[in-house]
Amino acid sequence: MSVDRQPFPTDPSHAPLLRALMALDGSTTRVCEAIAQAPMQVELLFQQQTDEVPQAVREALGGQRFLHRVTSLHAHGRVLMDNLSYTRLDAVPDWFVDQLNEGKAPIGHLLQHLFVKREPRASTPEIEGALWHHVGQPDLRASRAYRIVTEQGPLMFIFETFRSGMVVSP
Repeated sequence: MSVDRQPFPTDPSHAPLLRALMALDGSTTRVCEAIAQAPMQVELLFQQQTDEVPQAVREALGGQRFLHRVTSLHAHGRVLMDNLSYTRLDAVPDWFVDQLNEGKAPIGHLLQHLFVKREPRASTPEIEGALWHHVGQPDLRASRAYRIVTEQGPLMFIFETFRSGMVVSP
């Protein structure tokens, strides 16, 4: 699958959109779909169960076993965002893990079935490097980190970066 991945544009005319994207506290997937006027295609770049996670992730989530996942959301041949997520496996329902393992559904579509709260978190060079290793083109200016918390406790740590597909019309 060939998709165009470019950093989020630096043109000042796109600064209001970037500010809005960085402030989102709802489903980023749904916003991507609205901007692209199309469903998101998920490109699963990496996925593995592990007990080795960055210290900042372990502190944010607790737990011992995680699903480390790197995906890109794209439409019309353009990447809208790249995502790194760590999911605490002992804190999610089996159906959620099954859907993640299939690698087809965006996380935002899965989270809509759970009551969740998003909490901004600081990223670290180790977390950032885990995403840049798979997608290249570091762009901290258009990146953010947050923790997903359910009624039962911390569930996921997500680091994501917005790409130029957010501003290019279909």
